[in-house]
Amino acid sequence: MADTDDKYLFLENDFRNSGVAQADWAAKKMVWVPSEREGFEAASIKEEKGDQVLVELSNGQKATVNKDDIQKMNPPKFSKVEDMAALTFLNEASVLHNLRERYFSSLIYTYSGLFCVVVNPYKMLPIYSEKIIEMYKGKKRHEVPPHIYSITDNAYRNMMQDREDQSILCTGESGAGKTENTKKVIQYLAVIASSHKGKNPVNPGELEKQLLQANPILEAFGNAKTIKNDNSSRFGKFIKLNFDVTGYIVGANIDTYLLEKSRCIRQARTERAFHIFYYMVAGAQDKMREELLLEDFSSYRFLIEGHVEIPGQEDNEMFDETLEAMDIMGFTEEERLGMLKVVSSVLQLGNIKFEKERNNEQATMPDNTAAQKVCHLQGINVTDFTRAILTPRIKVGREVVQKAQTKQQADFAIEALAKAMYERLFRWILARVNKTLDKSKRQSSSFLGILDIAGFEIFEDNSFEQLCINYTNERLQQLFNHTMFILEQEEYKREGIEWNFIDFGLDLQPCIELIERPNNPPGILALLDEECWFPKATDISFVDKLLNTHTGHVKFSKPKQHKDKLMFTVLHYAGKVDYNAANWLTKNMDPLNDNVTALLNNSSSAFIQDLWKDVDRVVGLETMTKMSESSVPSSTKSKKGMFRTVGQLYKESLGKLMTTLHNTQPNFVRCIIPNHEKRAGKMDSNLVLEQLRCNGVLEGIRICRQGFPNRIVFQEFRQRYEILAANAIPKGFMDGKQACSLMVKHLDLDPNLYRIGQSKMFFRTGVLAQLEEERDLKLTVVIIAFQAQARGFLGRKAFSKRQQQLTAMKVIQRNCACYLKLKNWQWWRLFTKVKPLLQVTRQEEEMGQKEEELKAAKEVAAKTEAELKDITQKHTQLMEERAQLELKLQAETELCAEAEEIRVRLEAKKQELEEVLHEMEARLEEEEDRSNALQQEKKEMEQQLQLMEAHIAQEEDAKQKLQLEKAGVEGKVKKLEEDILLMEDQNNKLQKERKLLEERMADMSSNLAEEEEKSKNLTKLKAKHESMISDLEVRLKKEEKSRQDVEKAKRKVEAELAELHEQHADLQAQLAELRAQLAAKEEELQATQERLEEESSQRGAAVKRIRELEALLSELQEDLEAERAARGKAEAARRDLGEELNALRTELEDSLDTTAAQQELRAKREQEVAMLKKAMEEEGRSHEAQIQDLRQKHSQAVEELNDHLEQAKRVRAGLEKAKQGLEKESADLSADLRSLTSAKQDVEHKKKKLEGQLNDLNSRFNESERQKNELSERVSKMTSELDGVTGLLNEAEGKNIKLGKDVSSLSSQLHDAQELLSEETRQKLNLSGRLRQMEDDRNGLMEQLEEETEVKRAVERQVSSLNMQLSDYKKKLDEMLGTAELLEEGKKRLQRELEATNTEYEEKASAYDKLEKSRSRLQQELEDVLMDLDSQRQLVSNLEKKQKKFDQMLAEERTVSCKYAEERDRAEAEVRDKETKVLALTRGLEESHEALEEAEKTVKALRAEMEDLISSKDDVGKNVHDLEKAKRGLEAIVEEMRTQMEELEDELQVAEDAKLRLEVNSQALKAQHERELQARDELGEEKRKQLLKQVRELESELEEERKQRSQASAGKKKLEGELKDMEDQLEASSRGRDEALKQLRKIQGQMKDLQRELEDSRAAQKEVLASARESERKSKAMEADVMHLNEALAAAERARKQAETERDELSEELASNSSGKSLLSDEKRRLETKISQLEEELEEEQANMEGLNDRLRKSQQLVDQLGAELATERSSAQSREGSRQQLERQNRELKAKLQELEDQGRSKLKSTITALEAKLREAEEQLEVESRERQANAKNLRQKEKKLKDLTIQMEDERKQAQQYKDQVEKSNVRVKQLKHQLEEAEEEAQRVAAARRKLQRELEEATESNDALNREVASLRSKLR
Repeated sequence: MADTDDKYLFLENDFRNSGVAQADWAAKKMVWVPSEREGFEAASIKEEKGDQVLVELSNGQKATVNKDDIQKMNPPKFSKVEDMAALTFLNEASVLHNLRERYFSSLIYTYSGLFCVVVNPYKMLPIYSEKIIEMYKGKKRHEVPPHIYSITDNAYRNMMQDREDQSILCTGESGAGKTENTKKVIQYLAVIASSHKGKNPVNPGELEKQLLQANPILEAFGNAKTIKNDNSSRFGKFIKLNFDVTGYIVGANIDTYLLEKSRCIRQARTERAFHIFYYMVAGAQDKMREELLLEDFSSYRFLIEGHVEIPGQEDNEMFDETLEAMDIMGFTEEERLGMLKVVSSVLQLGNIKFEKERNNEQATMPDNTAAQKVCHLQGINVTDFTRAILTPRIKVGREVVQKAQTKQQADFAIEALAKAMYERLFRWILARVNKTLDKSKRQSSSFLGILDIAGFEIFEDNSFEQLCINYTNERLQQLFNHTMFILEQEEYKREGIEWNFIDFGLDLQPCIELIERPNNPPGILALLDEECWFPKATDISFVDKLLNTHTGHVKFSKPKQHKDKLMFTVLHYAGKVDYNAANWLTKNMDPLNDNVTALLNNSSSAFIQDLWKDVDRVVGLETMTKMSESSVPSSTKSKKGMFRTVGQLYKESLGKLMTTLHNTQPNFVRCIIPNHEKRAGKMDSNLVLEQLRCNGVLEGIRICRQGFPNRIVFQEFRQRYEILAANAIPKGFMDGKQACSLMVKHLDLDPNLYRIGQSKMFFRTGVLAQLEEERDLKLTVVIIAFQAQARGFLGRKAFSKRQQQLTAMKVIQRNCACYLKLKNWQWWRLFTKVKPLLQVTRQEEEMGQKEEELKAAKEVAAKTEAELKDITQKHTQLMEERAQLELKLQAETELCAEAEEIRVRLEAKKQELEEVLHEMEARLEEEEDRSNALQQEKKEMEQQLQLMEAHIAQEEDAKQKLQLEKAGVEGKVKKLEEDILLMEDQNNKLQKERKLLEERMADMSSNLAEEEEKSKNLTKLKAKHESMISDLEVRLKKEEKSRQDVEKAKRKVEAELAELHEQHADLQAQLAELRAQLAAKEEELQATQERLEEESSQRGAAVKRIRELEALLSELQEDLEAERAARGKAEAARRDLGEELNALRTELEDSLDTTAAQQELRAKREQEVAMLKKAMEEEGRSHEAQIQDLRQKHSQAVEELNDHLEQAKRVRAGLEKAKQGLEKESADLSADLRSLTSAKQDVEHKKKKLEGQLNDLNSRFNESERQKNELSERVSKMTSELDGVTGLLNEAEGKNIKLGKDVSSLSSQLHDAQELLSEETRQKLNLSGRLRQMEDDRNGLMEQLEEETEVKRAVERQVSSLNMQLSDYKKKLDEMLGTAELLEEGKKRLQRELEATNTEYEEKASAYDKLEKSRSRLQQELEDVLMDLDSQRQLVSNLEKKQKKFDQMLAEERTVSCKYAEERDRAEAEVRDKETKVLALTRGLEESHEALEEAEKTVKALRAEMEDLISSKDDVGKNVHDLEKAKRGLEAIVEEMRTQMEELEDELQVAEDAKLRLEVNSQALKAQHERELQARDELGEEKRKQLLKQVRELESELEEERKQRSQASAGKKKLEGELKDMEDQLEASSRGRDEALKQLRKIQGQMKDLQRELEDSRAAQKEVLASARESERKSKAMEADVMHLNEALAAAERARKQAETERDELSEELASNSSGKSLLSDEKRRLETKISQLEEELEEEQANMEGLNDRLRKSQQLVDQLGAELATERSSAQSREGSRQQLERQNRELKAKLQELEDQGRSKLKSTITALEAKLREAEEQLEVESRERQANAKNLRQKEKKLKDLTIQMEDERKQAQQYKDQVEKSNVRVKQLKHQLEEAEEEAQRVAAARRKLQRELEEATESNDALNREVASLRSKLR
């Protein structure tokens, strides 16, 4: 049993924890991919293409997924981890997978940080036994598997150790298991904290038992059956258990929240009201039933569905249990009766009916029987009650008026009264239970609270109650966020990690303030309270005020999809919730008829008076009329303090709850419902994900991601990941922290990804997984190297072996060649013949023989040595064993001595304890005396209490009198106030005194003495006021005159007003007509919604009926198997009886030969047997007659069912006619739509598609006909099997009759045999007496006597055995009779089931009609979808417009860029001009240089001539003079050239300065251009993102439509499955329904065709979605191209900058070297080519943008094609209608065939009965043969029994010896087991340490892996940024 329990708590070592799984995971790169059906699906990455990833799924399919949609998978070592916070990848997919794996392994509890997540198993698990409680007692959380007991025990231990109050918060959806887990918590605490441990059994009034019995009472009055849950708590509760200093429970207190009181007046289909209604009606007995005036379930209007039963629960038994629980809780008989009277009166209130009067809308009560019953139960007057309901008294101004109520107002008043009555009863029960649980006198030091409240849920229609529940969950989630990260950060502080405190609770503060803020601005609840007091306020005005005050709030918005004015949206932490504010004001006010409440307050029943004692705080009719009329607000403020709204009360109770929870240490339990079908072992992934979001589990994981969730101890981190940093740690000892820091440095981890604490390493999510991957890679490298070394060694070894073989082969070849050469040589032959004759050769032979002899001797010696060694070893072993045995003997003797010493000590202790016992008994007697005295004191105190209660009752009477006086005084005060309002001077004084009076009147309810003082003050004030009244009356007379004048003027104004009123009435009439039209449309909408709900409920009922039929079929099969087994048993018993009969007959034949009297007796017995046989045959005939009657009745029932079928068909024909009319209208509308939307080309395209679809439909029709034929063959087989089963049943009945006859005859024969045996025993006794008298023959006859005595004993044994067998046979006879009765009942059941199947067939026909209705509804939905498509087309057109705007913006940007390009060209042109000038100047310089050179040349030539002239002496003076002139001229020319050079240099400098300025300006312009481009790019990106968002929203809408269609198809599939099941049952009932089944199968084929068409439409939708996704991808690709172009532009600008810098360098080189001119021109050309390239790239970008526009147009065309395909679907839906009309004709032909088949079945039954009778005769003959063989076996048995006796004596002696040996062995085994147990404990500790170490290593590896992954991502990001 322990092993079976462990599998529900402990993990199993499976394949995933092995190294193979780890390697597989590392090789395949496993990830999670989104899946619609499973939420997420496992896949392996095959290829990465940018943002897209190619993925292979588990089924082998490949798909491309966006990189952002992929979530990483954890390594296999994290499979089924107990705490999900330890996962290295904390994402939704990993959390869901871990929960799913644990759930499928029946592990329902899982930790997620502070959370304990519980998944409802929908079956009983053996994990709540006492043994499990003992296992969890006193254990820490990490020592035991996750369990609610562990949470509870830790909370209890923390409370005891830290003296800090604890709380356990259980939240979740309805049906998730909150209530069951709270029960388990209370059960665990009642066991471990009970104050009666070790004492007598618990008394019935004890506190623990009362605590456990309080739950059934609250469940009976507060729980109900819903669609999701059979025992759903319809209220939230906080159970507070108080403990004393020693840890025992001393008391408890229960607070409740939000009781769903509306359930007692209305429920949904298949749901129930509160359990107590059904318990009371079903379980109340005669006397109580009369007192409570109870009726049947069907007569109560509030029980809408009548008696809805819960499977596995009997209401009458539950009623007895609740009464017993009330008895244990101390409820008196009067209190119980009063409670049940209130419940009965709530039911009777629903039976009160009102009707309208003919002339007006006033309500009347034609039948007041229900009202009389209510008044009788509540103790009030009937006439007063009817008057209070129909014409209540309402105060209007000064007067009290009787206002007639309409029918709607009266119905509302009755329903409100029923709800209020039940709510007050529930509050009273809660107070009574708390009073019982708080009776303990011991003082509590601390408490443990358990909160069971509904979790966050998002419904289709969310009202006021849902806002309160979600508000509560917001506060609870804030508490969790706060406490969770406080604990996290405390651990960071303990480990010495630097951390900035983050309060995650502040994330939820805006939403909480939106709901609860009192002012500046006021929240939702405050605005609701304000509207409740505002005159003429409505729900619409409340929503308008909300929208005006909170439009700018982050968490508030108006839903765009809903057109209803009462809708608003709040963004909670779990998602957006749309709230419907209808009837919020009335729900918040909770109004009641105050006239009725006053009657109930004055009831004759004390219990009812106690319930309605606080009538003053009820919102009455007066306040409601003031709400509807435009009265002055001051008049309403007078009652503002008298009561409080529901929102205020709930806010206060929640505030108190949150303060208590903040003062406690919370423990969180989140309950999750796996599916809505209540099936075990099934998990709906999307449902679980939604709950994880709503429950805050994913929110907690989000918080975990902010910190360092993965932790690993230093030792484990070093041990696991040291392979990654092998050389980083030096040899020798090193501290773990230092070693880990060195390893982390070597691994180059980002410091942000890890922290090093005092005892462990902290990592962010994903780091350990990255380290694990690197470790796997390192290990693969090492193992590959090892494998390479091993393979190399093996290869070298094989190579050397091959080399040796090669050399050997060469030697053999050489020897063979030599032999072949010498073989024919004569000398060799002679040598071979001579060699044996030589002695040398003989010596060798002799030596060989001797060597062989030596070897044999050595072998013999070796054998002897081995034998010697074995013997010596055995000897030594025996000696060692002997020594061990001696040691054990010594140890045993020592143990015996120790045991004797212990025994002596124990005896001494026993004596001491006995003495202590005597002392304690004496003390006990003293304590008992004290207790008796205390009981006497208690009795006296109870008497005093009774006296005090009587005194209190008297005081209450006096209080009521004073209240009456108070009411009179209040009336007088109000009159005085109305008079005093006219006098302004005295008005202020009177108002002050009135306030003082009101305060004193409020205090009068608390203390009687203060009320008396206030009454005295009132009398004084009264005297003063009377004196004032006398003064005021004089003034009043004066003012009356002035009032008459005012009234005259008033009449004139009233005449004018009358005219205005007539105009207003005309306008109102027009408004009324418009409203009536609106109301009619709303009624039509409501009717359609109700039809939808009815169809869904009917579908659920059909599913239930099918399940019940399946269960009945299984029961019938089990009955058949049981009957077959019983038949086998009966045959075996008959054989045994036959054998015994034969044996008895042989004995009787031996004994009956002596006397004739015995023969006469025998004849009489045979006559009696014949009589019995005749009687049995008559009974058989009567039984057959009954069967025939039943068959006739069955045939009549079948005829009636056929009549019903015909009626149903007629109704169906009428419905089909109506349907055809509707379809015609829909066809007209669709034709109009087509004419508007489609053109001629579309029509031709559709024709082609329709022709293809017709071909497909024909092929599908052929396939359906084939399937139909196959199904008909199956039907024939099933019917043949059913005929065989019925034949077997008839055979069994015939055999039962015959067996009964045989048993009666056998019993008579057995009786005769017993009498004969008794006579024989008497004769033998006489013979023994004679033998004793004969003493002479004694010695000779002794042996004969002994033999006879033995024979006698054997006969007696046989007699006893026969008696036993007789009794057994009698029992078997009874069982057989019972089986026969069961068979008859089974027949009856079959007949009933046949009738039920026929009725269900009719129901199915009706369901089929409903299916047709649903089809029409689907057609309407298709039309709606078309409308949605049109709206989407409009959206697409809007998107196109936005795209055009975006194109305009791009064009503007291009124009700006063109402007900047022109400016750039101008600047470059200026630069070129300057460069031309520079070139011209450089040319001038070169020319001047050339002129200088020429001048120098001329100077040189002239000098040469001068020298020549000097040498020549002719005309010397003249030449010198000429030369000096020439010299001067040349010098002047040189100076001119120098000045020109300087001027040119100046001009060059000026040009260079201008060029530098231009470059600076161009750089500034470029910078501005780049900034503007960036800004425009950002704007473009923002616009693109907005467009993408809109496209995604469109995609989400398309997905929603697809989901709706998939849901519709799933509903169709379910209905098809139901139809198939019903067809199978009809086939089994009779063969005659073959043709009907064939027709139904035709319908199924048609439905399949419809499904296929739907699937085609879905495929078309998917293609559209795929095209949309492709368009998205293309747009993304275009965006990427744009990014690339931007990068290219940036690169071009960089290149241009580089070119400019090069140009500057070249210009400098130009200034220095004139030779660089050619280089500058080349570079200039290169720059111009670059600029032309850039311009070409810009043109390419423009072309790409045009391509994008073309793609958008193509996507629009695809959307248009979709609309066309949807229109084709409509036309195909119309073609399905004709197929259904054939069903009517085919059903008519079924009736005639049914009767023929039944006649055939009867004839077959008769033939089978005759065959079975023949088989029975053969079996009787076989029985006789077997009986003879049995006699021979009996003789052999007698001989063997003697031998057995001797053997038993020997065996007993041997057993005694064996027991002695066993005792010795057991002692030694006990000792060995103790030692083994110690060893196992030591090994377990070692394993735990190793497991902890491995865990830490894994976490380190995962941290390192995630760190590496992050490093890689950072590196990739850096590379991208570069």
